[in-house]
Amino acid sequence: MTAAAGTAGQPGPATAAEPPEGPGLRSATRLALVVGALGIVFGDIGTSPIYALQTVFNPADPHPVPVQEASIYGVISLMFWSMTIIVTVTYVLLAMRVDNDGEGGIMALITLLHRWKQGRGRTTALALAALGIFGASLFLGDSMITPAISVLSAVEGIGVVEPHLEGLVVPVTAVIIVVLFTVQRRGTAAVGRAFGPVMIVWFCVLALLGIRGISGHPEILKALSPVYAADFLFGHFHIAFFALAAIVLCVTGAEALYADMGHFGRPAITKAWLILVFPACLLNYMGQGAMVLEDGAAVSGPFFLLAPGWARLPLLLLATCATVIAAQAVITGAYSVAAQASRLGYLPRLRIDHTSAEQYGQIYVPWINWLLMVSVLTLVFAFRSSHALAYAYGMAVMGTIAIMTLLFLYIAKHRWNLPVWVVAAGGALLLGFDLLFLAANFTKLVHGAWLPLLIGVAAFTVMVTWQKGRAIVTAERERREGPLRACVKQLRAELPKTKCVPGTAVFLNRGKLTTPLALRANMEHNHVRHQQIVIASIETKPVPRIADDERISEDFLGFADDGIVYVQVRFGYMEVQDVPRALALLDRTRHGGRLHVEDATYFLSTIQLRPGAQPTMAKWRKHLFIATSRITADAADHFRLPRERTIIMGSQIEV
Repeated sequence: MTAAAGTAGQPGPATAAEPPEGPGLRSATRLALVVGALGIVFGDIGTSPIYALQTVFNPADPHPVPVQEASIYGVISLMFWSMTIIVTVTYVLLAMRVDNDGEGGIMALITLLHRWKQGRGRTTALALAALGIFGASLFLGDSMITPAISVLSAVEGIGVVEPHLEGLVVPVTAVIIVVLFTVQRRGTAAVGRAFGPVMIVWFCVLALLGIRGISGHPEILKALSPVYAADFLFGHFHIAFFALAAIVLCVTGAEALYADMGHFGRPAITKAWLILVFPACLLNYMGQGAMVLEDGAAVSGPFFLLAPGWARLPLLLLATCATVIAAQAVITGAYSVAAQASRLGYLPRLRIDHTSAEQYGQIYVPWINWLLMVSVLTLVFAFRSSHALAYAYGMAVMGTIAIMTLLFLYIAKHRWNLPVWVVAAGGALLLGFDLLFLAANFTKLVHGAWLPLLIGVAAFTVMVTWQKGRAIVTAERERREGPLRACVKQLRAELPKTKCVPGTAVFLNRGKLTTPLALRANMEHNHVRHQQIVIASIETKPVPRIADDERISEDFLGFADDGIVYVQVRFGYMEVQDVPRALALLDRTRHGGRLHVEDATYFLSTIQLRPGAQPTMAKWRKHLFIATSRITADAADHFRLPRERTIIMGSQIEV
């Protein structure tokens, strides 16, 4: 992993990036995290009021919901209880207490499942992990749909304010999306600082508009009672069931809360949701409901119509800013999912830039960023309106949420040693609620819900194919490499009859158990060895920086006089992984003054893949695996190796 900032390459104490002591500074740091979370995490769920209620009562829906008092009270009540059960209870109060070293999201849960593969329940853990990978794949689909629908929904407000400018909606949306993805490389911390104040204003405006609407029809407050939700759901099930496919839009972004936990931490996200985001969204939904109760025609654009005429243009501009920020929540979540998938072996090694010395999870993944941008622009030009994307959106969200809930229940039972009846009772409520929404979205398959399923299946196929192919290649590679200590013994025994050339050779390796392929190729084919051989492996520690006196550890592999040494090089996650500079810290006196890393030759072992005749995978999967391997980050650039002194020695492996 590489760091984004140039100063990150300068070594320093591991604690250098920690916030200074003192209650005042700690409070300021916590406040900054809350503001940053508002700018990054809550944009998605915080902009749902723009389009959620309007979509529920959309007259063009194949199963329209009548604009009647009972249905209005029922819909608002269902929105309130959906946010309470799915967001507040499932995610904020429960799921965010289960993390993997501070990181959240489906991939974090899959990591925990992988740790239990060898014990009891191995088959169950494997099956749930596979299901979790599909959930993560759906989240990637969500990451493509969210920016498109969020920005489109706001820019469509032009049609309310200035109807003759409606033709500008798609091109303006495209320009905004290009700018959004272009600034991602600045990092989530910088983006959050810029977006946070805007979102504070946004949520305050949501609350004020909601209060304005409620004041005109305060009876809407009765919708807080679960009686109205239950009466609508069970008393008018033939209408309510189909309405759930649109009501789910009020919780879109809940899955991003959990996936973004590594960026800001659980306390900051929890405080922001309970203190500001939840109350503001609820007030706005109730204000819209109150206005529709008074005037059923307002259902055509209840959010913008809540504002007085003079405020609608400023509201349109603010909504556009907020929906740009909404896209940020799932974009940063996609970075986290991709990074965790890469570490788990479901994706190749990607270039990952860490953009914060305080928060390990704040990252930028260039390849994912540009893939998302192209995908989002494609959706904007293909669907051209938020209504056309609404049902695709709901399917992506509920598929991810339902799978996450199932994984959480399984892990919570094992981690907290909960009785079966407690998990069953809680799961019946939480999972039952999720599955009801999911079933409603399946009724919209032909109306767009097929899209996230298609994206999910495609991403799932890529990830499981990479995992399978990687296992095949690793097994063959380890067989060819052989044990490192045995190789060193062989080198020492053959030293009298092997040509020894002056200088230092550095072989990068994955660890000290197996032999670098490049070293073995030198032995077997070139019959030469360098006077000094350094076998180096790289380890990234979960701290910003590593002090120089802790960066290097040596192991002579049982022989101190044969010119061969194994070196483990440690970097903090914020540091540029400059291997030549790190190796310069080696003590030459321990090597008889013969070790000269400043002019060392670096050897990289690469694998050339080609489809083979062995029935390891289907032929099309072999070609997919080989194609996916081409996005792997370049190792020479990654480790700052001098190109003029870097030799790449390849080995061909069939899959």
